[in-house]
Amino acid sequence: MSDKATLEIKGQKHEFPLIVGSEDEVAIDIKTLRGVTGGVTTIDPGFKNTGSCESGITFLDGEKGILRYRGYSIEDLAEKADFLEVAYLLIFGELPTKEQLDKFHADIKEKSVVDEDIKKIIESFPKAAHPMGVISSLTSALTSFNPSSVDVSSDEAMYNAIVKILGKFPVLVAWTMRRRMGLPLDYGDDSLGYVENILKMMFKRPDKEYVQNRVLVDALDKLLILHADHEQNCSTSTVRIVGSSHAGLFASLSAGISALWGPLHGGANQAVLEMLEAIKEDGGDTKKYMAKAKDKEDPFRLMGFGHRVYKNFDPRAKIIKVAADEVLADLGIEDPILDIAKGLEQEALNDEYFVKRKLYPNVDFYSGIIYRGMGIPVEMFTVMFALGRLPGWIAQWKEMRLRKEPIGRPRQVYTGENFREFKSINKR
Repeated sequence: MSDKATLEIKGQKHEFPLIVGSEDEVAIDIKTLRGVTGGVTTIDPGFKNTGSCESGITFLDGEKGILRYRGYSIEDLAEKADFLEVAYLLIFGELPTKEQLDKFHADIKEKSVVDEDIKKIIESFPKAAHPMGVISSLTSALTSFNPSSVDVSSDEAMYNAIVKILGKFPVLVAWTMRRRMGLPLDYGDDSLGYVENILKMMFKRPDKEYVQNRVLVDALDKLLILHADHEQNCSTSTVRIVGSSHAGLFASLSAGISALWGPLHGGANQAVLEMLEAIKEDGGDTKKYMAKAKDKEDPFRLMGFGHRVYKNFDPRAKIIKVAADEVLADLGIEDPILDIAKGLEQEALNDEYFVKRKLYPNVDFYSGIIYRGMGIPVEMFTVMFALGRLPGWIAQWKEMRLRKEPIGRPRQVYTGENFREFKSINKR
């Protein structure tokens, strides 16, 4: 294969170098395109064919159903590592030693206390406020309480900023949920593991002793790992492009949370449960809705099936399906919504229409089922997604700043009016 690509425009040929990734992905380097062609640009709505950066964090092959963090398969990480190990791997590039992991956890716990004035901000929101709006605002508010910008050239400053947000963000997540449920805002238990403490902060009631459920801890651990990073998706690209202006880490993360909010991205697991609720209200006939999903003339859209990137089975869904079955079996929940979900799952896995098109249940489908089983309100589902994606966003922001990437500034193809003479108001 040639190491160059040739582009012919108006009879003139221009050569551009090829970049080959470590997994043999090939990209055409067009950063000189406008200069050598006299202003020609490319157009790619949705950036489906455009690489915005080179990255050493996550490899994704949608055709083969492969997902790896820093070279480690998602299957191995979900089975053998815990979320904090994976966070360390994503952010710092290598799996931690026992000593590094212990220090990382201890430093996170040390920085987990949130300024008491943050409680005043939470209490100023109506209880009905959507948790994603609240968590985005609170993350942005952290900038006010930590005004100094991160010195990206200092390993110590970067490390301190990282453990600070990893310590405080779970507290903000728990407080956001507890405020919505009318429970007191409190901290967890310094003696617990990272994920165990998240669950305790979210669910401990003031009138009861909190008892850890190992099945729920393991399921949440896996869910957070599976959501930790996913290459250059909408929210991750947002974090990088906001950070490219040298906006601070907390501000960039807040922007990523807002991008994640949409139902086509992180809000998909909430959309799954809302769909299941609608099916229940209509009598719960799963066969009827599977038929509607196959009818091109019907506006109904089956949420939680198929994936924009994965053209085969979502590898994360294979892992989390097992956890979903374990959670529901352990809790012994009788819930018509979950019964409908299991019915849709079985129909899709055995229906020729869905199998042929590889429209399998994806990670959003199963994560919504698990969160509902745990007792997490549906409006909190996307917040939980953000909690898992946090280390990936941090890693991507850190990589972008350390590589000194230029400020993001996409081009456009103008399709508006040509030059027009201005007419005074009495002549219009």
